[in-house]
Amino acid sequence: MATLDDVRALALALPRTDEKVSWGSAHWRVSSKGFVWERPLRRADEAHLEAAGVPLPDGDVLGVRVADEGVKAALIADDPAVYFTTPHFDGYPAVLVRLERIGADELRELVEEAWLQRAPKTVAAAWLAGKS
Repeated sequence: MATLDDVRALALALPRTDEKVSWGSAHWRVSSKGFVWERPLRRADEAHLEAAGVPLPDGDVLGVRVADEGVKAALIADDPAVYFTTPHFDGYPAVLVRLERIGADELRELVEEAWLQRAPKTVAAAWLAGKS
C-alpha cells in the first residue's frame, strides 16, 4: 500500500522537482510544471463514481499526468482496481490512482513517467543517461 509520503519521496528525488500546496493539497512540479498531485474526491466525483458502479477509494487519491488519453484509457482498462477517472478529467491527459492499491514498483514507474512528460528535454535526457 502506497502513501503520499511515498509519492513525496519519489517525486522529490527527481531533478528540479519541488512541492507546492495548492487548495490544501500537495502538488509536485518539475520546472513549475505539475506532474503528480494529491487529488481528494469532490462530491461530484463521488456521485459520478457511485452512479457508474465504481467503488470509491478507501484512501488517498493521486492525480498523475500521462502522455495522452490513449495511455490513460489503457491504464484504466488494464487495472480498474487501481486507475480511474472522473468527468472533471475528460479530455485531459491525467489519470487518478488509488494509492492503497498500487505497488511500490508501479508507483515509481508512474511518477517517473509523469516527470519525464513534464521535465525540460535536456534535464530528462541527462537524468535518463544517469540511470544507464
